[in-house]
Amino acid sequence: MKRHGSKNSQRGFTLVELLVALGIFLLITGTAFTLLSSSQQRYQTESQVLSSFQEARLGMDQMVRDINDAGFPPQSFFDSNHPMVSARFPFGWSPGYTVPNSCVIGTAGGGTCGSPTDFDIIIETNPDPSRDPICAPYCPAQWIHYLLGGINGTTLMRAAVDKQISHDPAIDTSPASGSLVPFVQNVVNNSPNLQIGQFQLSAAYPTLFPGGNPVPIFQYTCDATSPPNSPPQPCPLLTPTDNCPATIRDVAITLIVAAPLPDDTTGRPRLVQLEGRGRRVNPNQGGLCP
Repeated sequence: MKRHGSKNSQRGFTLVELLVALGIFLLITGTAFTLLSSSQQRYQTESQVLSSFQEARLGMDQMVRDINDAGFPPQSFFDSNHPMVSARFPFGWSPGYTVPNSCVIGTAGGGTCGSPTDFDIIIETNPDPSRDPICAPYCPAQWIHYLLGGINGTTLMRAAVDKQISHDPAIDTSPASGSLVPFVQNVVNNSPNLQIGQFQLSAAYPTLFPGGNPVPIFQYTCDATSPPNSPPQPCPLLTPTDNCPATIRDVAITLIVAAPLPDDTTGRPRLVQLEGRGRRVNPNQGGLCP
């Protein structure tokens, strides 16, 4: 009798099966890499947004501190070295700071001041020595200038220069002086009307620019002398006797900052509005407007 040996049948994958498996693998891998790339891009966008808004918050805090210190120390503080002491006018102005007259603060281009305006302010102060140990205890008075400008008109610039007798702060801190440096980027308070319209069309910001108009960065409240004991009022509402840089008491600050990149999902611009208020706490040293 013959014994027939049995052979185990071993089959491999067919070409079709290999192609199907490869296709599924490539599909899963491609999807995973797409999700990873999208996540990385969103992370970078969110990081830029956070950095931009954090820069704006730090800028707001610095402006509030500078305004709170405006006119410090008070005129009653005596020092034979006059530049060490801020003048009786805590806020500089143009034109005519070096002559005995002043200007009228307006809004939306009104008034006669070239500074202060909706987007321009000059502060005169003696920095707190505790914040600047390098010059303490003899820190000179400074002129600090904030101006919305830059190459594309969306950079809030800042200058800080030592005060000098018979000098004009508007000239010493002007763009031509080279003292202004970028301070907060992507400030869109005064964006072109077309861009403001685009912001308003975004469902997230329908009321950010009331009436489709630019939003002032600086709004001023002045001490009022008539009638006596009147509370401070918005400077443009006062008569020229009380409406001038010498009588500024409060400065309300509004910053509208755009993130460098739009939202990944919607493609819409990402904006944040920050608000602060600086209040000059020392007594009014200027009296009536010059």
